[in-house]
Amino acid sequence: MNSTPNSPLGELSLQTIAMPGDANANGDIFGGWVVSQMDLAAGVCARKRARGRVATIAIDGMVFHKPMKVGDIIGCYTRILQVGTTSLRIEVEVWRTDEFSNEQVMLTRGLFTFVAIDDQGSKRRVPAA
Repeated sequence: MNSTPNSPLGELSLQTIAMPGDANANGDIFGGWVVSQMDLAAGVCARKRARGRVATIAIDGMVFHKPMKVGDIIGCYTRILQVGTTSLRIEVEVWRTDEFSNEQVMLTRGLFTFVAIDDQGSKRRVPAA
């Protein structure tokens, strides 16, 4: 997670637009809103791979490269880095796409760890790929 790539790595798991209610008085999007979008995207990825319920157990290595503004169209791209017996480690990159030029800029990225859970909320094995 050291260098910034020129294009997104992974699969587009979530796309949304930053709205005024997600911003501070200067029009900058709250970091917590961005993290929640990343968690949703990582959850989509983890749920697909685990074939069922998952829960976030850790968020590591968050790095914000650029600010996000109201009206930015963002895409959350996910990539599975590791699958354990009951857990998955997923990298999430957030990219802003200019709607007129299609130019993309990485805004942030982070590592999310999920555990597969059963209907009672207990850990379960991640199925083989």
